[in-house]
Amino acid sequence: MIKRIPVSALKVGMYISDLNNDWIPHNTQRRRGVIKRDETIEKIRKMGVQFVYIDVQKGIDSQDSEPAAEVDGRNDAALQKAGEQKPGVAPKVSLSEEIVIAMGVHSQAQELVSNFMSSAKMGAPVDVAPIHKLADELQSSVSRNANALGCLGRIREKDNYLLEHSVNLSVLMTLFGQYRQLPTDVMHQTVVGALLHDLGKILTPDEVLHKPGRLSPEEFEVMKLHARHSRDILSATEGIGELTVITAAQHHERMDGSGYPEGLKGEQISVYGRMVAITDVYDAITADRVYHKGLTPTQGLKKLLEWSGDHLDATLVKQFIRCIGLYPVGSLVLLDSGRLGVVVEINEEDQRLPVVRVMYHTKFRMPITVTTIDLSKPGNQDRILRAVDPDDYHIDVRKFLS
Repeated sequence: MIKRIPVSALKVGMYISDLNNDWIPHNTQRRRGVIKRDETIEKIRKMGVQFVYIDVQKGIDSQDSEPAAEVDGRNDAALQKAGEQKPGVAPKVSLSEEIVIAMGVHSQAQELVSNFMSSAKMGAPVDVAPIHKLADELQSSVSRNANALGCLGRIREKDNYLLEHSVNLSVLMTLFGQYRQLPTDVMHQTVVGALLHDLGKILTPDEVLHKPGRLSPEEFEVMKLHARHSRDILSATEGIGELTVITAAQHHERMDGSGYPEGLKGEQISVYGRMVAITDVYDAITADRVYHKGLTPTQGLKKLLEWSGDHLDATLVKQFIRCIGLYPVGSLVLLDSGRLGVVVEINEEDQRLPVVRVMYHTKFRMPITVTTIDLSKPGNQDRILRAVDPDDYHIDVRKFLS
């Protein structure tokens, strides 16, 4: 049985099943195994971890333990409560109409960020005008239908994580900024900061940046320098605003001071730094990577709630959940009837009842006629049981989004 315990209760002889520290996106330390030395416990404490998960069938138990199922149930209840209010701004155009435009913007964004980073790495003059234009296009697309760019973030290649993460982070910051009704110029600067937040990685040695295995403690310290490098490069770049620099510099700061590069705490972190920290963690934990199987969007949101307070701003986390919805567009969900459906439209009145496109029946283990169902319509008896992983059913959600 898997249980959660506070780090203060860790003892030699316990079997760690999950360090519960994915709020450190670049941390690739070993996550499972029996604790054999007190030194290991001290290292875990120093990381800022508050709770870990142990397997009591493979190691000793603790009187301070709590079954993982109970923790998940509490997180799910908190997620439902956070999603009680209405989601973001209502779309002005249909998803099928906007997604064509969004795909072009998304593709262009990856190319522009790649070119910008390449030019900066070679020391060549960089032109920020295309980046500013791109930020405007991202904001325009989100204002028309936030779901179009939002769902594209669920469709990506794990071997191209660096670029796709930067682009998707800018999309999430646009969604978040629009939901919080940030002034246009402020939102623009934070979106540019999200696009270029990992610019400092051009100074990270390739053997560290692209290492397929776990980073050593020394290598991890080298990796952490990228946030400071991003700040310094952007500060010296003409045409980059102050809020852009702050957004990029603070994306790894944490509320309890366990983040980097400055170890800022609470209100010492700007609201934009706290916002980008949430979107950065969410995107990292829901993405498939070489060493990490991504969580479903709903699982990711529950983790944000679990890490609220200690690591992430609790109030902003709840706002972020309301912003993207309990079941973001592109999520695959299991219905009471046993059917699987892709969420294609969020319900502006009740996030629990989105529009889904069903295509598979789990009870009969076979495809069914593709049908679009509005779960909020009178007479509809189906409800969402939970979000599921498309890979478990070999379903390509892209086929059902347009």
